[in-house]
Amino acid sequence: MRRLPMRKIAEALRLKAAGLSTRKIASSLGLGQSTVSEYLKRAERAGLSWPLPEGTTDTGLEHRLFQPAGSATRLGLAAPDWAHVHRELRRKNVTLSLLWEEYRAAHPDDGYGYSRFCELYRRWEGRISPTMRQHHVAGERAFVDFAGDTIEVICAETGEVRQAQLFVGVLGASSYTYAEAVWTQTLPDWISAHVRMLSFFGGVPEQLVSDNLRAGITKACFYEPKVHRTYADLAAHYGTAVIPARPYKPRDKAKVEVGVQFVQRWIAAALRNRRFRSLTELNTAIRELLERVNGKVSRHLGASRRTLLEALDRPALRPLPAIPYEYAEWVERKVGLDYHVEIERHYYSVPHQLLKCKVWARVAARTVEVFHEGQRVASHVRTSGNRQHSTVPAHMPASHRRYAGWTPAEIRRRADQIGPNTGALVDLILRTKTHPEQGFRACLGIVRLAKSHGCEALEAACERAIEIGGTSYSSVNSILKNNLHRKRPETPADGPAITHTNIRGAGYFH
Repeated sequence: MRRLPMRKIAEALRLKAAGLSTRKIASSLGLGQSTVSEYLKRAERAGLSWPLPEGTTDTGLEHRLFQPAGSATRLGLAAPDWAHVHRELRRKNVTLSLLWEEYRAAHPDDGYGYSRFCELYRRWEGRISPTMRQHHVAGERAFVDFAGDTIEVICAETGEVRQAQLFVGVLGASSYTYAEAVWTQTLPDWISAHVRMLSFFGGVPEQLVSDNLRAGITKACFYEPKVHRTYADLAAHYGTAVIPARPYKPRDKAKVEVGVQFVQRWIAAALRNRRFRSLTELNTAIRELLERVNGKVSRHLGASRRTLLEALDRPALRPLPAIPYEYAEWVERKVGLDYHVEIERHYYSVPHQLLKCKVWARVAARTVEVFHEGQRVASHVRTSGNRQHSTVPAHMPASHRRYAGWTPAEIRRRADQIGPNTGALVDLILRTKTHPEQGFRACLGIVRLAKSHGCEALEAACERAIEIGGTSYSSVNSILKNNLHRKRPETPADGPAITHTNIRGAGYFH
């Protein structure tokens, strides 16, 4: 309720003593009738009437009408434990009304009324930090970000100094904090840090609130931010949701901003004079300090972060999946005429019906899975980038049937039209492949080089490629780009290349 000047309250008491009704007092003072009624009730509870005791000051009058939060009143009302109330409000579905009813059940004769209870709590809450004042439901949110400060790590072998980044995660209700050092702010480190953070928390919150870091959010938009496909994949694995913080809305991530400041002051600053020879050594030191600071009792709430975790967040967190998330990147590709997609310099087959379609590939450490319209259509063992093909026989068309008019015979015909050397190279590529389709890309690429370089130059390049065994598109393209098709190797003449008095001829040794 808005505080009135003490002179107006004194004037209301004077008019009340003069016999005016509450409505007339309100009209005279330009106030609401309910406001006047509330202040008159406060005066009555405080034992005040007109005329006021001699020597009563505005400060004294205010003190008697508004007792400080948590102190005893003249009527001896029981002061609630506001820290307990604040903690309980973080539990799901717990309200001030419910807590007031429990308080009155414990103090039926000496408890505050509901409106006074709420007023005193808001006043107590106003004295704590803005971040702590925010209402965070237990188990609902974890806030994640990178700290601005870095920590030096000196390589033990080379002496190179690298700057390690600090990843920070904070649970909303308990403020339980996680921190670790990683080398970069790129997607692999961002994802792996999340996996270890959730394991540290021992459960999964309903939401992950992320700053608009490029690794996790591909488009920072106020209304429709776009989450990176791999980050969304992690969220789906753990059954949670990624909620990007809105741009230019610092209160959306106030919890993690304070968490970052907390880590910088109590961990990064504490390690400032230490020298670390590896990332593992640094993270061991960080984990030791985390145990200490999470166990430190807050003077505002009278409990440590770990205590609040066990009382609030831990029971509300969802269980971890049986298998931690395996990092995988998502890439979009278009299926080629040979019904293969290229991923990191290797070709993986998909069903031939998807010719020229766009697909998504999930590239993990050991597997490559291909998806079309949300359905997995192919799975392969991941292979190094050797420009070779991984082909599943079931993906091949029956009787080597081709689409769009491209068949081995058609490719050979077009190559022969350019010249005999081009035709010979194309035929060689098709014959050396396990399946002719695996040579389609290279052959089509070679044939199309005639458009940019001309048939004569391509013929010379194919001749040179056959001579040196360069039976690939990249070899022919390199020959053309470097004009090697114009430089014919010279036939060595008999005898030494140069003549000089210091050079011994063959006769010297006979």
